[in-house]
Amino acid sequence: MILFHDPRCTEYATPGHPERPERVSATEAALRDRHPSWQWRVPSEASEEDVLRAHTRGHIERLAHGPDFDPDTAFFPGILGHALRASGGALCAVAATLAGEGPAFSLMRPPGHHATADRAMGFCYLNHAAIAALSARASGVGRVAIWDFDAHHGNGTEAIVEGRPGLLYASVHQWPGYPGTGTRSTASCRNWTVAPRSDRTRHMVALAESWRAVREFDPDLIVVSAGFDAYVGDPITEMTLEREDFAELGRWLAGEVAPAAAILEGGYSAEMPLLVDQFLSAWSAPKHPS
Repeated sequence: MILFHDPRCTEYATPGHPERPERVSATEAALRDRHPSWQWRVPSEASEEDVLRAHTRGHIERLAHGPDFDPDTAFFPGILGHALRASGGALCAVAATLAGEGPAFSLMRPPGHHATADRAMGFCYLNHAAIAALSARASGVGRVAIWDFDAHHGNGTEAIVEGRPGLLYASVHQWPGYPGTGTRSTASCRNWTVAPRSDRTRHMVALAESWRAVREFDPDLIVVSAGFDAYVGDPITEMTLEREDFAELGRWLAGEVAPAAAILEGGYSAEMPLLVDQFLSAWSAPKHPS
């Protein structure tokens, strides 16, 4: 397993905000302790060329100054640099897996899947999954699927990739719930809604259906928006997945032949390090012949 992480991503915070530095720093510490053989790399910043495939120039300029973007999404000095490094983590993870180096995960913040082409929202400033997918397409990758299992619909990812050739977006998310989108599907954007407090079996059925759609797309690359806020103990959602369910998602990826890279999105419980570990450990487990 290759992990992309820059400790500078913990250098901004709003007191009491759920998207806090500790969610990443605690996860990094746990993974380093439990998996000393895993490779750690510091990502480079995303280039302007990469970002402009997904965002407007005006949006990039807006990220360089205040005021706050919405009540949940504050302006911080240097937030553009933090977002560019997080997008860089996604790009580096994709590059590593396309080079045949194995599964790769970007452990960075801020998250990205709510950011639209011209708006920061929902804790997100740049849309890392969309940037990485569009960059891969520009480099010659034929078909790219984005699989999003965060508890919230990635409205920004959907809006950016909708109708673009060679792309599929598949999302399973709580509804009703923030941001109130993701209730319809199109040829290139498939959505599965899960009602609050649904039985976890119902949720896993929806995830299995979404994974089947990804595989039927026959992608040359899978970009995973990996959110861990569908966990039963998450403080800002009403979902019921347990630790072992995230391991199951990792096992699905482990059985896939297409290269895949994952990007941290949400996840706000104190148990997030364990959830990420379950997912990555199952994904990177050695394959044994049957």
